[in-house]
Amino acid sequence: MRRFDGKRYWLVGASEGLGRALAHRMSSAGAELYLSARNADALQALADELPGKAHAVPVDVGDSASVRAAAAGIGDIDGLVFLAGVYWPMPAQAWNPDEVEAMCDINFTGAARAVGAVIGQMVGRDEGHIVLTGSLSGFRGLPGAIGYSASKAGLMALAESMYADLRGTGVQVQVANPGFIRTRLTDKNDFTMPFIMEPDAAARVMFEHMTTDRFKTSFPFLFSLLFRFSQFWPDWLYYRVFRGKA
Repeated sequence: MRRFDGKRYWLVGASEGLGRALAHRMSSAGAELYLSARNADALQALADELPGKAHAVPVDVGDSASVRAAAAGIGDIDGLVFLAGVYWPMPAQAWNPDEVEAMCDINFTGAARAVGAVIGQMVGRDEGHIVLTGSLSGFRGLPGAIGYSASKAGLMALAESMYADLRGTGVQVQVANPGFIRTRLTDKNDFTMPFIMEPDAAARVMFEHMTTDRFKTSFPFLFSLLFRFSQFWPDWLYYRVFRGKA
C-alpha cells in the first residue's frame, strides 16, 4: 500500500469539487501539497485550512508557459494528480466553438501539458506517481456531450498509452473514471443524474485507488458497468440505449 507521509504532490484542479476533497484526504495522510488552479484566493484559502503543509500555486493549464513556470517553481515532486476540467452540456445541433475548444484544451491538452512538465524528472529518477481523472463519459461518445466526452476519451487513452510504456518501471500511472459528482459543473445539467456522488465520497474512492498498484478504477461500480460493457455492444443497440434528442 502506498504511503503519502512526506511525499510532495502537485494537485492540478484543486480549488473546488473533487480536487478540494481529495486535497483534504491527501493532506490528512501526510502529503505535502502544491495546489493549482486559476483562482489564487480559493487556493490560498484551501491551503490555510489543510492540516498539513500546502502551497498555493496558481496556474492556467490552458497556457503552456504558465504550466512550465509552475512546475519549475515547484521543483521535483513525487506525484502529480490532474483533476482540472471544464464542462458545458451540448448536443451537436447547438455546437459552441469556443466552449468545445475550451473543453478539449483544458480537459485533454491541459493534462498533456501538466504531464509533460513533470514526467522527464520522474523517468530520470525512475520514480514517480501520475494520476489522471477520466470519466465514465469517455468510454463511448455520449449524446449531448460534444467536447466533454471526446476530451475525456482522449485523456483516458493518454493514460493507457503511458501505462503501457511505463509499467514495470518506477513510474506508476493510474486513471480514475468517475460518474456524476455534485459540483458546479454538474449543476449545469437539466437531466436526472443516476448514482450522483458527493465530492467527499468520490474523493474517498479515488484516494483508496491511489494507495493501490491497480491502473484503473471506474465508479460508482454498478453505474460504471453500463458504460464499460457498452464498449462491446453493437452500434444499433448502443445508439438505441443512448439516444440523443431529435
